[in-house]
Amino acid sequence: MTNKLPRADRRAQLLDTAYAIVREHGTDALTLGALAKEAGVSKPIAYSHFETRSGLLTALYQEINERRLAAVAAELTDTPANLPTIARMLAAAYMSCHAALGPEWHAIGAAMQGDAAMHACHERIIDGYVDFFHDALAPVSPLASAPLRRRCIGIIGAAEALSAAMVRGRVSERLAAADLESLIVAALVPAASAVD
Repeated sequence: MTNKLPRADRRAQLLDTAYAIVREHGTDALTLGALAKEAGVSKPIAYSHFETRSGLLTALYQEINERRLAAVAAELTDTPANLPTIARMLAAAYMSCHAALGPEWHAIGAAMQGDAAMHACHERIIDGYVDFFHDALAPVSPLASAPLRRRCIGIIGAAEALSAAMVRGRVSERLAAADLESLIVAALVPAASAVD
């Protein structure tokens, strides 16, 4: 067993270990017992942090998402405020994060669909990305807030599909980012027949 760590440090260690298990063996191998064994702690310690496998998957997905959002937000801070530049940065950062995560992000997301609480968490994370993109694009968008938000829903759907294709090797990171950038720019062109 490992030495006693402060609770926050132990949780971080357990989440890092959980991610390694998913990367090496897939989501089916991620149980609290397997996590405890791999992390070198007792099962009660793993259970005290996550209670259930669902709790573990949810915490892992949220942790990965927080890192991903922080990376994209950091890129955005020094970006000039014009649509092509912001679209390029958002697309490149989104795909870069997914490339670094590998297929594990999508595997964890898929595993979350079988449980109502985990599915709700997944939906909140997607909604958070819609909000993030909306807020990043609003200063340079000719659209009002409501149509921009609806289009950001489509942008995130496209981003998720492109990133899934990228991690499966069907498209390169460069092309996925370029395609997402094009979709973002095109999505912000007001349609002549648009209705709020």
